[in-house]
Amino acid sequence: MKRRVVITGLGMVTPIGSGVDDFYQALITGRNGVGRVTHFDPSEYSSQMAAEVRDFNPLDYMDKRKLKTMDRFAQFAFAAAKLALEDSGMDMESVNGDRFGVFIGSGNGGNRAIQDEWQVLCEKGPSRVSPRFITKVLINMVASHVSIEWGLRGPILSISNACSTANHSIGSAFRIIQYNEADMMLAGGAEAAITELPYAGFCALRAMSQRNDDLEHASRPFDKERDGFVMGEGSGVILIEELEHARARGAKIYAELVGYGSTADAYHLVAPPPDGGGATRAMQLALDDASIEKEKVTYVSAHGTATPLNDKTETVALKRVFGDHARRIAVSATKSMFGHLLGGASGVEMSAVCLAFEHGVIPPTINYEVPDPECDLDFVPNEAREARVDYVMCNSFGFGGLNAVIVLKRFT
Repeated sequence: MKRRVVITGLGMVTPIGSGVDDFYQALITGRNGVGRVTHFDPSEYSSQMAAEVRDFNPLDYMDKRKLKTMDRFAQFAFAAAKLALEDSGMDMESVNGDRFGVFIGSGNGGNRAIQDEWQVLCEKGPSRVSPRFITKVLINMVASHVSIEWGLRGPILSISNACSTANHSIGSAFRIIQYNEADMMLAGGAEAAITELPYAGFCALRAMSQRNDDLEHASRPFDKERDGFVMGEGSGVILIEELEHARARGAKIYAELVGYGSTADAYHLVAPPPDGGGATRAMQLALDDASIEKEKVTYVSAHGTATPLNDKTETVALKRVFGDHARRIAVSATKSMFGHLLGGASGVEMSAVCLAFEHGVIPPTINYEVPDPECDLDFVPNEAREARVDYVMCNSFGFGGLNAVIVLKRFT
């Protein structure tokens, strides 16, 4: 028998707010986290905006000694994990570390450390490269830092599946608990890719918005005038538990995880197939795993990157899966507010969904101004909407044709 799994803690570090209260207020007011890049001079880049985490002080979450061992992406994840544990009310002194695991990944890893140490190598030679370099850039070090800090000795894994990383991490952690390999898991993703080299690479792909004269409206998922995504940074980590374990400690339960579907497009490295085949199958697998009729889903947290192809293809896939019911579903893209956190995106989006369950408010898709005939669903334009939701689908798709879809249920 598969065990029931619930979400009991939320942690996020984002361009629009960190911690549950600030993040929720940002969501319902449609706060925009996009501005001109400040991490470096973007003047020579075709895209010059990003959603940066501007108020993050890592020393609020760790001491100076630990800080020296982490790249920025790991700092974000460590902080998000700490916030999730605090939100959960977990008594860490009484936790059985053998039954507590960590699945936190990243799409890019330690970009800043790579660039900085390469410069040291070129200018000063190999003997001056930091001994901390390797442990700063390895993606698995995120989960390792969290594991070591809190003595979590259960399963540990750092998935690197591009923009679907966090959903794949959460879905995999869900399975671990379902099949009794652990009772608790911290799961999600983190990214800090707003550095010169990866930013230039995405510019070269022409994947990012070039709306440099209108930064606040640059991230516009599903809008006809969208011209690419806006890069964000940050982390989303959630605590998930086996239901009876959560009940025994009197935990607050945000939602229940009930379905997970994962597929590959097997089509192209950066473009989805026009028929949305891989996304369609992942959505259907998640619904089948949840054992629910499609009509029960009334809200979809969209991948919604604001790239011309992805938004169109996601719309096609939603119509294929839900048929006529697709037009009765609220579909919102929170990347419109905090940009695309790449490997951390769906971890933050999962928290937004949990808060929609708790408060009965669906976050909006901001900057939605010009309807696109090829994206013709209800995208909750510009203003949050009061609505009770009982089942929610969370979509996440990544470069390489990677699709991860999770279905959540209101806990009863």
